[in-house]
Amino acid sequence: MSADGPVIGILLAAGFSTRFGANKLVARLPDGSLVAARSARALKAALPRAIAVVRPGVPELEQALIAEGLVVLVCPQAADGMGASLAHAVRSLSSEPVGGFVVALADMPFIAPASIRAVAARVAQARRPLAPVFKGERGHPVGLPTLYRDELSALLADQGARDIIRRDGIDAIEVDDPGVVRDIDVPADLPGALQDAGASTSPGVTVGR
Repeated sequence: MSADGPVIGILLAAGFSTRFGANKLVARLPDGSLVAARSARALKAALPRAIAVVRPGVPELEQALIAEGLVVLVCPQAADGMGASLAHAVRSLSSEPVGGFVVALADMPFIAPASIRAVAARVAQARRPLAPVFKGERGHPVGLPTLYRDELSALLADQGARDIIRRDGIDAIEVDDPGVVRDIDVPADLPGALQDAGASTSPGVTVGR
């Protein structure tokens, strides 16, 4: 926590999983956990103040994330893209002091809490975005200092924080965690998992990089 407030974890869980063929966020891992719940668990373990953004109409996902201790926000504009979901989350915190944001993706359930903590530990003093790097490959979650708060609140469509990173660059945090670069895009990314079929397959934005 900084003098300005806690670092807030934001889990983006509002995508439509078009490449997966069903809602990958409610697919089950071999231990029975939902993909998104495992992602939420790691975020909450690293950051006590954590929120998730979901799209309307997925009550199973909402309930699973609430059960993991996250505050869940339903974003009516989720179909517009990741930027709309991130802006929705940041705007929900407009009345709170915040020491920075750590933005995680719900389709990345293999990230170790220690990697999230490594990003969170530096974000309050950072002057540009931060991200973990594993063997030269940049991963997630992304740390965003509060100096970007207004800009994040105004994001539109599917831009996410990519324009900010492209403009200002990113500071790398070396980690020994392959989970920071491992996401779920297609069923083959989950060998042995039991896919849950109760999902929307309508066109939209996939949660991911």
